[in-house]
Amino acid sequence: MGGVAEHAPGAPGIAPTWAPGAKQAVGTSADQRCRVWFTLAEGVVTEVYYPRVDVANTRDLGFLVAGPGRFWEERRDLVATVTRPDPRALLVDVETAEPSGAFAIHKRVLTDPDRSSLVLRCRYDADSPEAAGHRLFVLLAPHVEGRGRANSARIVRHRGHTYLTAWRHDTYLALACSEDFAAASCGFVGVSDGWQDVARNGRLTARHNAAMDGNVALCGEIAAAPGRPFTLALGFGPDESQACAAAAESLTTPFDLLERRFREGWHAYCAGLDDLSAQSEDGGALYYQSAMVLKAHEDKMNPGAHTASLAIPWGDASGDSNAGGYHLVWPRDLYHTATARLAAGDREGARAAMRYLERTQREDGSWPQNFWVYGEPYWRGLQLDEIAFPVLLAWQLERAGVYQHNPYPALVRPAAYAIARIGPVTPQERWEEQSGYSPSSLAAAIAALVCAASFAHADDDPAAERYFLDTADYWASRVEDWTYTTNGSLRGFSEYYERIATSLDPGEDGGRARRALLVANRPRDEAAVDEDAVVDGGFLELVRYGVRAPADPRVTATLSAYDASCRVQTPFGPVWRRYSHDGYGQKDDGGPYDGTGVGRPWPLLSGERAHYDLAAGQDPAELIRALEAFAQPYGQLPEQVWDGPDLPERGLVHGGATGAARPLCWAHAEYIKLLRSRRDGRVFDCPEPVWDRYIRRGVRSTLTVWKFNHKVRTAPASGRLRIEVYAPAALHWSADGWRKVRHDPCEPVGHGVWAYEFPPGTLRRGRTLAFTFYWPQDNRWEGQDFMVTMH
Repeated sequence: MGGVAEHAPGAPGIAPTWAPGAKQAVGTSADQRCRVWFTLAEGVVTEVYYPRVDVANTRDLGFLVAGPGRFWEERRDLVATVTRPDPRALLVDVETAEPSGAFAIHKRVLTDPDRSSLVLRCRYDADSPEAAGHRLFVLLAPHVEGRGRANSARIVRHRGHTYLTAWRHDTYLALACSEDFAAASCGFVGVSDGWQDVARNGRLTARHNAAMDGNVALCGEIAAAPGRPFTLALGFGPDESQACAAAAESLTTPFDLLERRFREGWHAYCAGLDDLSAQSEDGGALYYQSAMVLKAHEDKMNPGAHTASLAIPWGDASGDSNAGGYHLVWPRDLYHTATARLAAGDREGARAAMRYLERTQREDGSWPQNFWVYGEPYWRGLQLDEIAFPVLLAWQLERAGVYQHNPYPALVRPAAYAIARIGPVTPQERWEEQSGYSPSSLAAAIAALVCAASFAHADDDPAAERYFLDTADYWASRVEDWTYTTNGSLRGFSEYYERIATSLDPGEDGGRARRALLVANRPRDEAAVDEDAVVDGGFLELVRYGVRAPADPRVTATLSAYDASCRVQTPFGPVWRRYSHDGYGQKDDGGPYDGTGVGRPWPLLSGERAHYDLAAGQDPAELIRALEAFAQPYGQLPEQVWDGPDLPERGLVHGGATGAARPLCWAHAEYIKLLRSRRDGRVFDCPEPVWDRYIRRGVRSTLTVWKFNHKVRTAPASGRLRIEVYAPAALHWSADGWRKVRHDPCEPVGHGVWAYEFPPGTLRRGRTLAFTFYWPQDNRWEGQDFMVTMH
């Protein structure tokens, strides 16, 4: 090796950050034996995941070029062109060129189908005599096991070859080159790493062989002459020798063979899909890319576990505290991914997702807000729709004949009872920020309860069937009472569904009460806005899942308000923001979201709007074209797009991706389901029993339910009134100011539900029901009276 072998100074290095969230490509082998996933941003490999799809191990892997008095870093100083040489394989070609054309670096990126290695076939082309004398270096920044801190690195010789290795705990990586390295060193980022040395000296003058416990980087000089191809292999393993062996075996396998096997795996997968190309506007290019992107986000150790994105939004502005990024499982995102795979004809992929949900369901019937692929919760919130969607997925699979066993007893029944117990108030709505009465959460929950009732009927469980339908009908009949305002403060509009309603209190003239809502992700002095001034597209879920007709006047009224508040026209087509006053997104100056920002439009919402248009009998061609355009130039649909003026210094163009996650699986899933819906002439994931019950038959309920998280204050005397609790109780009540008192046991309904019901006419109009509870298991009284006035 030459030079002085020594430990690098400067521990622990500067504070680590992640790579940018807007990826140009993601990839992995279609084969299960390879447990490596890669991402690409700014023309270089960024996070590489191993051994699970939720464990990032690198920040980036790129090149440095040094010439007399000159220095170039590939990701910052060269112009990147990323292409996909095979429309039905996640193969990536990258050219990064010096702006004047003096030299270019070419890379073909894939993973070894037979082992856990990332492989890059590279070539340095010099287009001038001066460039032919430049030195080429590879620079690797490990972030092993999802952390930039506490990494260790060293340079080792293994079977006559030099390896750049790094590790944390029992995860190791090893980088090797087919030409071997002319020089190699490791150090602490920002202090003693190869970047600092090459930038100052044009070569590696220090030959540090170890850098322990810090933010480390490894650097090796490439010995290959200009124009001569060479291969880099980044191997992984549970110890150093196995990581080096994986890299060595990938290097000794002819690259053409690796590439052929890589392509064959993806070709076989795509060949098994339904061809929805005729429903697209681009000949199927984005369809097949979307299908592969969804499959690529599935873990290979935990089949069916799909992460939301192989990206950390605004990762280059965040560090170790954001270890989860979007490489976590959200039940909502998983539902959309699984139903999209089903829509594309990938029945086994959808079935695996359902099995995974069965394994991760909690004892109370719910699922965590999100979790690592092995099931450990990450954030601890609870969302009504994330309990509903697995039930809807079960119904979809049952309809498609995919299920191989009865999901009702173990999954559907406990989940449906959890929905009924927790709702109609959701602790968090789908944007994970607010609690209250949410049109989108209610739509999913109502649909899930109706589907659960159909399972209960098939399983001969009439009591549960009755309870699920009673609850669904009650919520479906009261959605407008809880979420629709007739005196809203949105500029130019007074009637619409609110994004979220935080109480039951009616306002003047029957409208919603005007109260302050603290909007997340906004500066503290700008966070409070009128609750009835915030509108979003969640009401479209009422149509999507068959609870309201597309032509319902309340839906069409809200559509106008939503378009006026959230619709953005871009050069690629229309797209919508999440909701008015949103703060989650790039700042106005183009700076990254850092806890506050400005809500930017989401392409997946164009997909949701297109589904509404299709349900309303309109052709969604314009929005399909828009989605296809938003995915360009890399075939990756972003979480958000920039809706401000072009800021080239920030890499932001109007209608292009922001620094949020790209790709976002939810967006790709919406696109696939939209094509399938267009082919079928109906919304693919609209459950027929729900549509039949509430739109065709117009079922409505006179039931009112009082519960501790839904304390109604009034109820119609002509309807049923149910008092519902979740432990054995006696209802102590009076309808005449406690002059005459009753003490009646609540009856068990099933699965931890007890209720006492007053039939229609039992309580007279104008009377107030006063009641409290005695809890026999604890031998205690509630100690508080509650009131419901009959009208």
